[in-house]
Amino acid sequence: MTQQMPEDAVGRRVFCDGERGTVRYVGTVPPTTGLWLGVEWDNPDRGKHDGSHEGVCYFTCRHPTGGSFVRPKKVSFGVNFLTAVKLRYELCLDEALGEEVKISTKTVKMVDAVSLDMSGNLLSSWEVIAAITEQLKELQCLCLSNNRLSITSSPSSLSHAFSRLRVLTLNNCSITWSQVLDCAPMWPNIEELFLNDNSITELQRPTDVLQGLKVLDLSNNSLVQESVPQISNLSSILRSEFIYLFLFLFCSQWAVISELEKLKSLVQLSCLRNPLMDLEKNRETTHQLLIACISQLKIVNRCEVLQEERRGAELDYCKKYGRAWLQAGGHRDPEKNHPSAEFLAEHPRYLTLIQKYGAPEEDELKEQKPFALKDQLLTVTFECPEDTDRKPIQKKLPSSMMVQKVKGLLYRLLKLPGTELHLSYTSSKIEGKEVEIHNDLKSLQFYSIEDGDRILVRWS
Repeated sequence: MTQQMPEDAVGRRVFCDGERGTVRYVGTVPPTTGLWLGVEWDNPDRGKHDGSHEGVCYFTCRHPTGGSFVRPKKVSFGVNFLTAVKLRYELCLDEALGEEVKISTKTVKMVDAVSLDMSGNLLSSWEVIAAITEQLKELQCLCLSNNRLSITSSPSSLSHAFSRLRVLTLNNCSITWSQVLDCAPMWPNIEELFLNDNSITELQRPTDVLQGLKVLDLSNNSLVQESVPQISNLSSILRSEFIYLFLFLFCSQWAVISELEKLKSLVQLSCLRNPLMDLEKNRETTHQLLIACISQLKIVNRCEVLQEERRGAELDYCKKYGRAWLQAGGHRDPEKNHPSAEFLAEHPRYLTLIQKYGAPEEDELKEQKPFALKDQLLTVTFECPEDTDRKPIQKKLPSSMMVQKVKGLLYRLLKLPGTELHLSYTSSKIEGKEVEIHNDLKSLQFYSIEDGDRILVRWS
């Protein structure tokens, strides 16, 4: 491949043998002769070293094996600023490979484009992006995933090029949160920001930027546990009525989730792949605890939180941590109720919940004796007598399962439209009689439900 070496090669994006990278050095590498390019690869497995050779550091990489030297003739250079300006009104950026610029021969009119996808190109800077987007006066959605963009020294000077932008996707761009904040003045009207698979380990409070943000996706970022409390710093900007926050946190304590309670507009939380989901004995318990810990959630792991399910989850939370509350200085007499600061830091909603429902009774706090699960599983059949189109569903449930958890299971299992469930059951031992199940805090065993019984489900 023969091409002229660009004068501004350092910082330019290149393509070589199926891999993308950024030029960090141009020059000789003794004792060899001739010109070399020092490249930091997007995929560190493509590299060999950190930019050093025989004790001499020619450039630096984020990853200790993310760099290597290649001959200029083996690489293809991406779009630079001057070329981007020339694109003007007719644009169709496929993979910017080949010669200095390679634009698809099937150019399309994009002056009125509302959405533009330039992911996985060899674009090297925000100036290049701005030179393109400023021609697209109606642009609202922009995808720049899988690029490595250098940060401009004056981001606010480029804001005109993104004045109508509402949705921005920067997945796998090796960007940090501080760099996001540095770039944010370019996006004055941004509402949805997707930052999957980046280098975000901590969060700082934005100042005068990102004020209209409604969706923030931080999935698959290594937010370390010590920095998670900084999530609450976002509460100063996440003020919209509907806020969606997606997190994948490397955490192992419920205190981390309690920090999210400070985000008063947070209504949707997704953490299906979070290690936290496996802390409890089963994921159903974890699901209920998430609901109880964050008062404003309306959707958890893609499941709607209905009123009755929230009530059950909060009651269960009060019982689960009731003994710890008493041991920390809690008391059923409000005048003597002074739990420790440590307990309140770990369970910030607890006092609010016992004011709402009352403190759990002593008999509700007694630990259950171990039992053989195989001897306590009941096979029950759920039926909806007022909706004959629904087929009966058979499930095996532990006899110790609380009614409130049964209802939580039914909300997701049957996708019921109502907000309040009414349960009863029939048994072959009491033919013709239907027994009402009215106390959410009692177990199936309390109601003498046995193997083979039918639970009737109604709603209003």
